Amino acid sequence: MNRRDSLKALTIGTIGAAALIDGCKPGEVKKVANQSVADGFVLDRQPEELKQYDKVVSSTFFSEHEMATITILADIIIPKDEVSGSATDAKVPEFIEFIVKDMPDHQTPMRGGLRWLDLYASKRYEKSFKSCNQQERISIVDEIAYPKKAKPEVAQGVAFFNLMRNLTATGFYTSKIGVEDVGYKGNTPNQWNGVPDDVLKQYGVAYTEKENKECVKYS
Repeated sequence: MNRRDSLKALTIGTIGAAALIDGCKPGEVKKVANQSVADGFVLDRQPEELKQYDKVVSSTFFSEHEMATITILADIIIPKDEVSGSATDAKVPEFIEFIVKDMPDHQTPMRGGLRWLDLYASKRYEKSFKSCNQQERISIVDEIAYPKKAKPEVAQGVAFFNLMRNLTATGFYTSKIGVEDVGYKGNTPNQWNGVPDDVLKQYGVAYTEKENKECVKYS
């Protein structure tokens, strides 16, 4: 399964919706008047937004063990390859930590899902998911990553992995690394010197002297 390609196809179509939580990006933020600078982007935020940001980053939700598990899962979902870095390189775990504090409805599903994952790993391999080797981790993930193929007894794991995958894709593809991975250039200025001479000759038209004088020329 090429998870990166599948996630990219899914995310490109919904990137506008994902931008709703763009103002919730984690990372160091330096305030300048009513603006904040994060990851090289200048975000124009209102005072109440800055207050909410300060409130969210002032506390920690996930335990060290939970964050380690989230990190492992995120990199399974979007691993590093020859194109770009992994989910961890894009600071997806930090993004998820931020989102569950800014959007508390995610807290119980995420914490409960992580607990389920450890219990299931303990049942299968007598150790936590974090303590499993890569082959054992993938075997568990394969059981919950495909909702249509998953067995009824792992339904809770499927629901958790769906949420984890959605948060990972959102965090990755709204990061600098993810945007570059997609190849999105945004609104960039271009230079146009008018219709090429050979095309003008082909259609038997030409610019007037006035148009040539008034048109901006680029070297």
